[in-house]
Amino acid sequence: MRLDLYTSAFCEPCHRAREVVAEAQRLVPALEVTERDVAFHQELAADLEITSTPTTIIFDAEGAEVLRASGVPTLPRLLTALAQSLD
Repeated sequence: MRLDLYTSAFCEPCHRAREVVAEAQRLVPALEVTERDVAFHQELAADLEITSTPTTIIFDAEGAEVLRASGVPTLPRLLTALAQSLD
């Protein structure tokens, strides 16, 4: 399982999203988390059509996108998507 979090440096909601993602990672230790600042990863963000921060993308073991959420995700939504990615 992989979670990519797209953020920007001065984005207040991004700070809250980091906290939610950190809690999800604490509860699901197998979760691989990568945070990318869109200012430093502009081409990748454009390729993935990231239009706002924070944006969270969860991928299953095969690399298929399971969830994409803009804004601050809720912990229950992340945990549900992570469980679905195991199916």
